[in-house]
Amino acid sequence: MSTTEIPRRDRAAGPKPRGRFREWWNNLSRPQQWAVLVPVVVLIYFLPVLNPPLLTTEPYTNFPIAMVHAAELAMVAIGLNVVVGQAGLLDLGYVGFFAVGAYVAALLTSKDSMLHKLPYLATLPLAMVVTALAGVLLGLPTLRLRGDYLAIVTLGFGEIVRLLATLVPELNGQVGFQGVGHPPGTRANGNPIFTASDGVPWYWLVVTLIIVLLLFVGNLERSRVGRAWVAIREDEDAAEIMGVPTFKFKLWAFAIGAAIGGLSGALVAGQTGFMNNQNFSVSFSVLYLAAVILGGSGNKVGVMVGAFIVSYIPDRFTNLSDRKYLIFGLFLVVLMIFRPQGLLGARQRLLARGRQAYQRLIGRGEQISRDSSVSAEVGESS
Repeated sequence: MSTTEIPRRDRAAGPKPRGRFREWWNNLSRPQQWAVLVPVVVLIYFLPVLNPPLLTTEPYTNFPIAMVHAAELAMVAIGLNVVVGQAGLLDLGYVGFFAVGAYVAALLTSKDSMLHKLPYLATLPLAMVVTALAGVLLGLPTLRLRGDYLAIVTLGFGEIVRLLATLVPELNGQVGFQGVGHPPGTRANGNPIFTASDGVPWYWLVVTLIIVLLLFVGNLERSRVGRAWVAIREDEDAAEIMGVPTFKFKLWAFAIGAAIGGLSGALVAGQTGFMNNQNFSVSFSVLYLAAVILGGSGNKVGVMVGAFIVSYIPDRFTNLSDRKYLIFGLFLVVLMIFRPQGLLGARQRLLARGRQAYQRLIGRGEQISRDSSVSAEVGESS
């Protein structure tokens, strides 16, 4: 049996609906894809205002606040996906970067801090710079390690940050910081637009920043950096033999992932208006990693879906008290049995200019399902 017979026989039975949709999507030009995405993005923006009856978390949890929590966790998942999903580095202490960003915002905006005060929006890029520097400082001595050893070191980093927040007097321990800053702006009645009780403005801000981050991370994936990350994730030794400076690109992944984590921490601190050392336990790191694995490690859209589920289920079943985590755990177990690759698992696909080259060679959109490959298509066409 030739190598092209099996793919041809599978296609004779007809592609699956998901495969047909993927093929249709890949045949669209970039402007056409954007034309499809714009209405979806608009719907996502107005989700907390629409408050769909089947999706609402009320009356037990305010729905706009629940959507803010989901958006904030989605941003965390995007950052962790750079480290775990793209570069293949197991990070169990990602909450440490989140904590650094949150404390940068709290120290520079809260009335309880003795440091010089800055406008809240100015602390967001500053939090990213500080956490990126923390990622580099952590990565320099540790990224020679791999697998479980790297996971243990990053876990220790997360615990060190939490303990420092407890033991350093200037960080106020469990007392924390009240009145963390928020973006400027007031309503017609003189009340501030951004408050802890109104989730809609915060949701719009976080979703806007997520879109910017997705554009940035997507361009990185299609660049030389993204190709290096894929090579390191699949086989680091082979990548190094082929001339890829693996240490440098792993350090880039740590710095970029840390910066996104710091941004999300600063946003959470501003949205809640309070920050203390109780928000950075190991369980939060596990929760972040669960969102990435559940949605599909390496898939940007998948990790956001996973983050939404991880955040939404506890908010949806708040009335069930502790049993809500039992429901969440059962959902994770069932999903890992039937979809071990996650809801939207990452698939090997062409990078950079490969999409256009594929279309010119084959005459249709890029195929990224399991039973298709460039060689099979070329063999059939010949």
